[in-house]
Amino acid sequence: MDTFLHLVDTANSVLWNVVLILLLCGTGIYYTIRLRFIQVRKLKDGFHQVFGGIRHKGREHGEGEMSSFQSVATAIAAQVGTGNLTGAATALIGGGPGAIFWMWLSAFFGMATIYAEAVLAQEHKTVHDGEVTGGPVYYIHAAFRGKAGRVLGGIFAVLIILALGFMGNMVQANSVSAAFGQVFASRQLSIPPITIGVLLSVMALFIFIGGTKRLAAVVEKFVPFMAFVYIIGSLTVILFNITQVPEAFMQIIRGAFNPSAVLGGAAGVTVKEAIRYGVARGLFSNEAGMGSTPHAHARAAVDTPHHQGLAAMVSVFIDTFIILNLTVFSILTTGALSSGKDGIALTQHAFSTVFGNFGDIFIAICLLFFAFSTILSWHFFGAINVRYLFGSKGLRVYSVLVAVFIIIGSALKVNLVWTLADFFNGLMVIPNAMALLALSGSVVLIAKKAGTFRKNNVDATAEMGTVGENVSKSSTLVGKTES
Repeated sequence: MDTFLHLVDTANSVLWNVVLILLLCGTGIYYTIRLRFIQVRKLKDGFHQVFGGIRHKGREHGEGEMSSFQSVATAIAAQVGTGNLTGAATALIGGGPGAIFWMWLSAFFGMATIYAEAVLAQEHKTVHDGEVTGGPVYYIHAAFRGKAGRVLGGIFAVLIILALGFMGNMVQANSVSAAFGQVFASRQLSIPPITIGVLLSVMALFIFIGGTKRLAAVVEKFVPFMAFVYIIGSLTVILFNITQVPEAFMQIIRGAFNPSAVLGGAAGVTVKEAIRYGVARGLFSNEAGMGSTPHAHARAAVDTPHHQGLAAMVSVFIDTFIILNLTVFSILTTGALSSGKDGIALTQHAFSTVFGNFGDIFIAICLLFFAFSTILSWHFFGAINVRYLFGSKGLRVYSVLVAVFIIIGSALKVNLVWTLADFFNGLMVIPNAMALLALSGSVVLIAKKAGTFRKNNVDATAEMGTVGENVSKSSTLVGKTES
């Protein structure tokens, strides 16, 4: 097992030190320039698109669709998971406080990337068995016609099933079992971690069976509630240590370019490691460029693809610049980073400095909510690709396998689970980023037709046609490529 772990870790070094940093940051910078910093100019419009959807503004969603708010809630349910609590802690340990700076930077450019992902998911979505569906496999077909598109689409579909459905959900279960393991151990309770995995698995199967309707109904209520509870808790921790906030911020800035100045030379953290952990854990958290959340954005009932692109940017902003930052500053302001703890135990320790014995329970419960919602969303994303590869007959087997992997993940070592997740997440990025770059002209044209570049900011929805027309066109394309 140690040899296998070493091999995967070596592969991750190549992926994350060179290939993916260039692809993720390069794609984000490219779209930021071509879309003229849309994540700055149009973020306010994105919030209006998302929360206007609660009041059912815009086109009414029909059978097999979601409102813009439901689709963003599903995306946030996927994004706000263990990456925000456990991933932030492992980034701080592996890359020092400076890793957070690179998380911020990758998330900023990632907002432009995720705009493109959502736009393309809307533009190339189709209808399958009466349900609207879409995602990277469909816009990969559009980017690379013929055999190349089929091969790349197939590779992506396999990778996302492995990365999210299996390995990713193992990470979620592993983090939850580790969090409750801390709670049990501190209270001298001999409850095996696998018990948590079994409970998660059973609860998840109940939602899996209910399909998309049950998923949408759960996440649109689940996500705002769990985010609110965690925000209140973490703000309390930070307010108790408010005088340490400026120093925490300076640790992040100094550590981005000189980690040893913050951690000391003995820590052995380099700038390269700060960048690697920042970008890798940032991707696991906000998923911009990974090709996962477009599956949710494709199902939104919106007037134009541009509108869902704006909504998608909001999910990255909430995930990284609000939820993840709260975890980071809770750890740094309490001084928990020097405690010698790692992973979720580090986050629990930070909260325990303020909440006492309730701190580890609070984090364990929050993580349970976060991880469970992520499991539901990632299962949904994987299911779309299972249907693409094997048809509806493969969905039941897939759901059972996901449930089994949840149980397995709860009992494995933390390092192995995260290393495998990094590897498969990284591989997913490659075909998705290739398609995003190949279709950049289409994304820019859609943004231009929507009036994004106009000084008077007039909505040009009428010029673009309805999304229903795009669905029809995409259905024809996919029908040809699948036949």
